[in-house]
Amino acid sequence: MCASFAITGYPREVGAGWLEPLLTYPGHLDLSLHIEPIPPMVAVQRLRRQLARLESSSRSDAQAGRLTDFAAEAAADDAAELSAALARGHGKLFRVGLYLTVHAPDQDTLDGEVQQVRALAASLLLDAQPTTFRALQGWVTTLPLGTDPLRLRRTFDTSALAASFPFVSPDLAAPVGDTAVLYGLNLSSSGVVVWDRFAQDNHNSVTIARSGAGKSYFTKLELLRLLYQGVEVAVVDPEDEYRRLCEAVGGTRLPLGAEGECFNPFDLPAAHGQDALTRRALFCQTLVSTMIGEPLASDARAALDRAVVAAYAAKGITADPRTWKRPAPLLADLVAQLHEDSGSEAVELAGRLEPYVSGSYRSLFAGPTTTKPDGHLIVFSLRDLPDEVKSVGVLLALDAIWRRVANPNDRRKRLVVVDEAWLLMKEAEGAKFLYRLAKSARKHWAGLAVVTQDAADLLSSELGQAVVSNAATQVLLRQSPQAIQAVADAFNLSDGEKAFLLSADRGEGLLCGGTAGDRAAFYSEASPAEHNLVTTNPAELAELEASGLENDEADPL
Repeated sequence: MCASFAITGYPREVGAGWLEPLLTYPGHLDLSLHIEPIPPMVAVQRLRRQLARLESSSRSDAQAGRLTDFAAEAAADDAAELSAALARGHGKLFRVGLYLTVHAPDQDTLDGEVQQVRALAASLLLDAQPTTFRALQGWVTTLPLGTDPLRLRRTFDTSALAASFPFVSPDLAAPVGDTAVLYGLNLSSSGVVVWDRFAQDNHNSVTIARSGAGKSYFTKLELLRLLYQGVEVAVVDPEDEYRRLCEAVGGTRLPLGAEGECFNPFDLPAAHGQDALTRRALFCQTLVSTMIGEPLASDARAALDRAVVAAYAAKGITADPRTWKRPAPLLADLVAQLHEDSGSEAVELAGRLEPYVSGSYRSLFAGPTTTKPDGHLIVFSLRDLPDEVKSVGVLLALDAIWRRVANPNDRRKRLVVVDEAWLLMKEAEGAKFLYRLAKSARKHWAGLAVVTQDAADLLSSELGQAVVSNAATQVLLRQSPQAIQAVADAFNLSDGEKAFLLSADRGEGLLCGGTAGDRAAFYSEASPAEHNLVTTNPAELAELEASGLENDEADPL
């Protein structure tokens, strides 16, 4: 069922986007705007007659001693201004008809919708009259046919008409591919916010919010929905917040630093390149430099290179790719080769590596890799790493991720999520990784998702600026008053957007991105099953544990 209306009364002045409240009405409402240009000569003649009629009426009232008609005086002033503008060629006149059709499934619902639409129109100073005896003509007028049987028109000048076009809409116009993700509901319209990071200029994103604003919740929700699309995801998780999600979807979790968890940095990648062994030897130099906390001298670097080659050779691994499937050496084997070297630099280097072999830091390198970093979801949990070896664990995790992303023999859509990126940026190798991936991820069909609550540190550093400038998708959730100005300057926010981010509820945010600079305020929406997997609210987690859903193995897909 439907009911049609013609707008017969308009406000004296309109501003930009004055039709937006009607366009974003949260219901089935068709709006049709019919425009007919008036030839300049005809417009001038009509204005002259109208101005003469209004001035004659004013003079007649004055001579008869009647009170001044202020509406007539305002109309005369408007007509004089329009005549002057037309005479100077600054505008034109148009005949405009504005019509509305409200749709509803039944009569009771239709009556309620009609009342709401008429009230909305009245708030805009629009007089909406029902087309009671011309219902068919009213319905046809709002169809996309370009015909106007009602012909209830009003004269508009160029500026008033320009304020109506293009239609101002808060919905996004960015391209959408085959990996589109529902971000949530549009706060300014009845639509949904659907975004495809892999259809943008680059696939990177940055999410900035204060603590407790819902940034990890939103990130996990997007991650889960990208898994639906077949995207491979790797996560650097400093606080072990992705464990439940990883277990639910059958992902691979590597709790670095946990008891019994080992990770061998000498493992050769499964997809071998011709220079895989050489690259491992070079990486070992970076790893050892991180372990001892300073760059290696040239003599120590040479000794280390000899020891690495000897350690692989002792396990029967040579430059022949056929030998690369044999068990890789351990860090203890490397230290043993350093002890056998006759040089003093090798002996000194072996001594400095002893804590990682037989000392307090040995647990991570005590044996072969216990969990292979493979699968559709790989989570590197860093929570159990002691601060003394956290930089080493971070380096191992990032190296494993980079090897998968840069593998030329396995091209697929990938996303690398770095949660609480400010913790990673404090590590030298972590900062270098973020910079490299932000610059080159697109070339490997991958995206980098940086999530942080420390907006000031991110935006004040060269690394942070590089990450933001190379992110086509930018998500801003609730901000603190101390950081809002830096965020506003970096993302060119208006006063209204700043006020929105300062007062946004949990889960509400602003999506900025796209080639046209699209922006949309949205509310992150999750199904009950998704919510149980991504929530980090301690009260909800305790309730889930009590109800037995915490370790539910049911597949949410």
